[in-house]
Amino acid sequence: MRFYRTMLAVALSLSAGLACAGEPATRAVQLLDHLQAGRVDDAESMFTPQMRAAVPAAKLRALWQSLGDLQQRGDARVSTQQGMQMVEVPLQFASAALIAQIAVDPQDNIAGLLLRPAPAAKAPAPAADARFLELEFSVPQQRGALPGTLALPKGKGPFPAVVLVHGSGPQDRDETVGGNRPFLDIARGLAAHGKAVLRYDKRTLARPQDFQQPFDIDDETTDDAVAALTALAADPRIDGRRVFVLGHSQGGMLAPRIASRWPQARGVVMWAAPARGLLDLLPEQNRYLLGLDGDITAPEQAFLDTLDAQIAAARSDVPAAANTLPLGVPQHFWKSIEAVDARADAKALRKPLLLVHGGRDFQITDTDWALWQAALKGRNDVAWKRYPALNHIGIAGTGPSSLKEYTQTGHVDDQLVDDIATWIEAQK
Repeated sequence: MRFYRTMLAVALSLSAGLACAGEPATRAVQLLDHLQAGRVDDAESMFTPQMRAAVPAAKLRALWQSLGDLQQRGDARVSTQQGMQMVEVPLQFASAALIAQIAVDPQDNIAGLLLRPAPAAKAPAPAADARFLELEFSVPQQRGALPGTLALPKGKGPFPAVVLVHGSGPQDRDETVGGNRPFLDIARGLAAHGKAVLRYDKRTLARPQDFQQPFDIDDETTDDAVAALTALAADPRIDGRRVFVLGHSQGGMLAPRIASRWPQARGVVMWAAPARGLLDLLPEQNRYLLGLDGDITAPEQAFLDTLDAQIAAARSDVPAAANTLPLGVPQHFWKSIEAVDARADAKALRKPLLLVHGGRDFQITDTDWALWQAALKGRNDVAWKRYPALNHIGIAGTGPSSLKEYTQTGHVDDQLVDDIATWIEAQK
C-alpha cells in the first residue's frame, strides 16, 4: 500500500520519527542477516519497544517464510527522506522482488521496517496488431503535472473515455501489485473495445515532495482525478460528453465524490469500493489475514490491540504524532478520510453507476457489497456485477484469498473488462 498501504496493512511497516545516527546500513544488514538465518528472536531484539509491539516475532517469521527462499540481496543504499535517514536493500525472493526499507534510530535500534514491491519492469508495448495506441499524456496541475499514458483506439474519433483512479498508497499508472498490473489490463482491454483510457502515476508516487505540509484526501486523490478528467475531456480526440470515472478500492470509494466535483462526468464505475470507512476496514483485514492459519496467537492479538489503540488515536480530537497512528499516516489525513461518506455521496450523485465486486475479495468484502445494495436500493440507473471467483484486483482464483496471492502474476478477468465496456457503451 510505499507511503502508506491501507489495503495491505499487515505488511511490516512502522514509521520512524527521528533522524538516524551511527552506521544505519551496517545495522540494517545485520537485521537482514538474522531474518535470512531464521534467527527471528535476534531480529526482534533489535527493535524499538514500539516496533516490537507492532510487529510480533511470530508474524515476522510467518511473513518472511511466506516469501520463499531469499535468492539474492542487493547493496544497501542510505538516503534522507523528510529529515531522516532510511536504508533500502533490494531483495529477490523466490516469490517476488522486494525492497526492504529499514529505519534505524539514534540508539541503533530498528524503528521501522517496510517490505514493499520492487519497481516493476516497464510493461511490454502493445502488439503491433492491437486496436489501440499508447501515448504519453501529462495531467496538468498547479502543484505539478503528473505523467500518464493514454490508451487511444485506432480509427476515427472522438471516442468515449475513462479516467482510472487508484486505490490507497503511492501507485504507479498501472496500479502495480507484485507481478500484476490491473490498471494496465483494464486500460488495454477497454481500449480494444473502442474506449480511450487515461491512467497516470499517483501524486504520492510521482511527487512525494508535495506532501511536506498537512494534506487531506482531496490533496492525495480527488483534485488530481478532477484535473485528469478536465484535461482528457478537452482533448479533441475524446468525446467530452462521454467521459467516465472508474475508481478502484479507495478510488472507488471516492469516485462519486470526484464525479460530483466534475459535473460533466457521464457516469461512474465503482470497482471493489469500500462502503465503510477505511479505519473500520483496517482491523477487519488484519484479523482475517492473521487468522488464515486457523489461530491468532497472543503476540498477534497484541498487534491487533495496538492497531485498535492507534485507530482510536487517529479518531481522537487529541493531536497525535504520525508514528503513533495506523501505518504511520498523519492524523489530519485520517480525519479527512473519516469525513468521507461514500454511500451518501453515491446516493446524492444522479449519474449512472456500475458497481463491480469480487466474491473472493478479503479487503472489500460482501459486507460492503450488501451495504451498497441497501444504500442504492430502488435506483434504476445503478447496475451490479459480482464475480464469485475474483479477488480484490480482479484476478480469478480458488480458496481463501491472501496477500501471497498478489505475488502470483495474473490478469484481470476478461469478463469484468467486457462488462464494463458494455455498460459504458450503453450510456449514450
